[in-house]
Amino acid sequence: MNQKQLVGIEAASYVSDGMIVGLGTGSTAFFMIEELGRRVREEHLHITGVTTSLQSKVQAQKLNIPLKSIDDVPYVDLTIDGADEISADHHGIKGGGAALLYEKIVATYSKEVIWIADESKLVEKLGKFPLPIEVIPYGSKQLLHFFAQKKMAPTLRQRQDGEILLTDSGHYIIDLHLGQIDDPKAFGHWLSQLTGVVEHGIFSDFVTKTIIAKGHHIITTDVKKEKN
Repeated sequence: MNQKQLVGIEAASYVSDGMIVGLGTGSTAFFMIEELGRRVREEHLHITGVTTSLQSKVQAQKLNIPLKSIDDVPYVDLTIDGADEISADHHGIKGGGAALLYEKIVATYSKEVIWIADESKLVEKLGKFPLPIEVIPYGSKQLLHFFAQKKMAPTLRQRQDGEILLTDSGHYIIDLHLGQIDDPKAFGHWLSQLTGVVEHGIFSDFVTKTIIAKGHHIITTDVKKEKN
């Protein structure tokens, strides 16, 4: 069993009967959704899933996990999702899978958020992983020029065939190659003020628990308790 599978299965054990569950997106969240599908099928677990992308929606539908839109539930009990980077003070970068907007919406209305990852995603400070910025297509070249002038090494994300990647909402993604982000909250706030920016991949004050695979072991951290 690989590390992603290990933490995905472990995280799924935190889901109990009757929960409304946010289903994350990406290669690690994939195993969590697979395990929830198994529990629905074999243990007759009754849950409602709220997906964060078309990718996780298709997977959950194949597993017969009942689904609702974020707009059709009063709240989400627990969201389980991966992360591209997790800093020592529990800020995160997400959006490597281009689902940051829906992921942040679902996380915003969640009572608890678990991040699952392998140890390679742990960093002292964010920024080595390119920071995704979701932008509307109109004016995107102007934003590219603006970020370039700020020495942020922006690139417009493309698909493997060379076409511009479109998010599930029909937006573009500009990746910023920053190296290090000293103050994620302040930088995220600055990004949010830029016209044409829909959302950014800095996730601050969201996660309540992390489940990290180190070797063949699982390290669980209760972030909520650490902050109190």
